[in-house]
Amino acid sequence: MTKTQQRRSVSDYLSTLSTEPETDLPIELISLETSQPRRYFDPEKLEQLADSIRKFGIIEPLLVRQKGSSYFLVAGERRYRAAKMAELKTVPVVVRELSDEEAFAVALVENLVREDLNPVEETEGILCLLALELQISVEEVKSLLYRLDNEKKGKATNNVIGSKKQAQIKSVFEGLGQSWQSFVNNRLPLLKLPNHILEEIRKGTIAYTKAKAISTLKNEDQQKTLLDEAIAQGLSLTEIKQRIKTLKEQQHNNNDDDEENLFKQQVNKTSQLLKKAKPLKNTRQQKKLLRLLSEIETLLTNTETSKEKELEK
Repeated sequence: MTKTQQRRSVSDYLSTLSTEPETDLPIELISLETSQPRRYFDPEKLEQLADSIRKFGIIEPLLVRQKGSSYFLVAGERRYRAAKMAELKTVPVVVRELSDEEAFAVALVENLVREDLNPVEETEGILCLLALELQISVEEVKSLLYRLDNEKKGKATNNVIGSKKQAQIKSVFEGLGQSWQSFVNNRLPLLKLPNHILEEIRKGTIAYTKAKAISTLKNEDQQKTLLDEAIAQGLSLTEIKQRIKTLKEQQHNNNDDDEENLFKQQVNKTSQLLKKAKPLKNTRQQKKLLRLLSEIETLLTNTETSKEKELEK
């Protein structure tokens, strides 16, 4: 692409793609792209789709592109995998001429409109789509979205990002039927969750709201235990929050017990030393020790007085 050429936006080239006729292609000739946006496929649902394909065939053709004598899958990976499980020899396809960028954009959009896409993959897919649209990295997209959100909330100077990029961002979200502000506040934080929690969201074994609540536990072992229990027992969000509250109270009580035991140990140790102590030869050290003992006595006396007053109320 030369400097004088203007790069088409994702929406531009998606809207102008031609609709080629459907044809059949041996499934063994089709390979997966290395940059497929979708990562997790539920084995049980794949088997169900494979059963359906055995009975009724593939209703919607796969989208592929040709590079030399090879064909690469652009959209329809779930159908492709299920067709292989069903041991189909040929599959219906639409062969389309696409650049690497166009193929990735089509794959992203095709995945983002699916109802069974999990929240993690949807979030990552939208970030990739924005990165493709704006021609920047995914990390830069995240930073840009947070800056745009801060501008909207009055926490940053307006128009730092630029009206063109703002328009591109809003256009992508409008095309997906989503709000960019909701995405920033509700979806981006999802990617900050621990990996073991993210993996379960990918699998669809637990809802994002439940996983987010579990992540508030700082102890990783408690996190993993509650995560396993929530999945195995199908705990509701209310039940999860109640268990989190109980665990945090237990942790707080344990900390109090630890502090009390530490205090008692220190008192016993100091008492033993005081019993063995003899007048110090160094006058300055002797005065300092007496002053500290006096301060301790005053502090303990005041504490006892406060307790008595509380009991009298």
